[in-house]
Amino acid sequence: MCGVVGILGHDYVAQDMYDALVTLQHRGQDAAGIISFNGRFHTRKDFGLVRDVFHTRHMKRLQGYAAVGHTRYPTIGKNVLEDVQPFLGPAPFGVVLAHNGNVYNAPELREEIFTKDHRLVNSDCDAEVLLNLLTKALTKQNPDHLKPEHVWKAVESVHKRAKGSYSTVAYVAKQGMIAFRDPYGVRPLVMGKRTSGLATDYIFASESVTLDILGFELIGDVGPGEAVFIDEKDRKVYRKRITRRTHIPCIFEYVYFARPDSILDDISVHKSRVRMGRKLAVKIKKAKLDIDVVIPVPDSSRTAALAIAEELDIRYTEGLIKNRYIGRTFKMPGQKIRKKSIRYKLNPMKLELEGKKILLIDDSIVRGNTSRRIVQMMQDSGAKKIYFASYYPPVKHTCPYGVDIPTKEELIAHELSVDEICKSIGADKLFYADIKDVFDSCIKGNKNMKDMCMACADGKYKTGVTEKELLAHASDRSTSRICASLDERSDQDQQLNLV
Repeated sequence: MCGVVGILGHDYVAQDMYDALVTLQHRGQDAAGIISFNGRFHTRKDFGLVRDVFHTRHMKRLQGYAAVGHTRYPTIGKNVLEDVQPFLGPAPFGVVLAHNGNVYNAPELREEIFTKDHRLVNSDCDAEVLLNLLTKALTKQNPDHLKPEHVWKAVESVHKRAKGSYSTVAYVAKQGMIAFRDPYGVRPLVMGKRTSGLATDYIFASESVTLDILGFELIGDVGPGEAVFIDEKDRKVYRKRITRRTHIPCIFEYVYFARPDSILDDISVHKSRVRMGRKLAVKIKKAKLDIDVVIPVPDSSRTAALAIAEELDIRYTEGLIKNRYIGRTFKMPGQKIRKKSIRYKLNPMKLELEGKKILLIDDSIVRGNTSRRIVQMMQDSGAKKIYFASYYPPVKHTCPYGVDIPTKEELIAHELSVDEICKSIGADKLFYADIKDVFDSCIKGNKNMKDMCMACADGKYKTGVTEKELLAHASDRSTSRICASLDERSDQDQQLNLV
């Protein structure tokens, strides 16, 4: 997952872009980048949080009325600056592009682009692959001025060649801004506008919270397989559904990725998690356990944990306190230092744990490493019993759409039963949500939503790829193994209070 933003304004937009990326910091903390345009392109990209990448001297250089920005969580590519988005291409006119998702056939496309299109992809990032696919298709039409029909043909070409998920924003110099999603709309992308006098600025972003905070009016979602083109000359907005497929957004956006104050595809993330919590509480209630207190694993689990506590009529409290100022643990040398840092990030409150029978709520269990350490910390603090509840079903399968789960062997639920997982993480009882309950919790917010991608739980890859194909790509994706796993709560600081 990553955060992507495109702004087409009238004057200096870099400050808005900076603020937008801060609102999407939870979607990627490895690196950040902005490319702006005022007759020429200006670039700033580096590793780290948004606040660390952009200083006053950088912001002064990022002049222009249009910009594309990105916060990076890498699932393809290496931990090198060459792979940090956005990417810039010279033709036609000059194009800057960033995306959120995972083009899992990027290695094959990179070779094809070189041998057939005679273009060099200079990074291992799939965004540069998308840039070349789009610009090749635009250049082939040889436009004197970019028109909607040129964009529609180019995006159609991308849809035919790129496999996987991609929510993409691109700016073409002095021509306009383009946004499009893959045919299945796996990753989110919303559009908004802000009018001041006679001037109207436009924005595309991964989540609606960005629009709320920057004062943009939400126009709606860029649809699955849809392309949007805003002509810079007259600021007309053109939209077209290029490729028609069943809409299957990633359900994990609502479980974990997105901020609770976002609305994606007309579904409230907050309300979805509330419903997930209530449905899981029904299952827990049937076990007739003696529970003293409900405690969330911060931060994304709080919403569901509150709903569970209310449904069970059990006291809710904070028992794990997160230090938000510790560096990301997976970059630290040595296993002892890594474990020490995780311990520094989550500190148990002994007064809330000692002698208590605790119901611990988390959004998921992927590899099980962090769950095991948290349970051990709570036991060391004197907890009498620890009942663990995940409001997402067991993660058993690889993900080709933007989550770093390269092999099934890394997943604790791949071979172990629920009782065996419970024993492995050291809990006294383990509850998982039913996949139907999670699905129903989401689609209740949008009656038109008929399906979602839950492949990591049910193994059904509805875009046509098979798990066998994914395993064939695993070696190409192995360079991203430095990425934080979903299990590393301390690595992916979800729902940061940044705004």
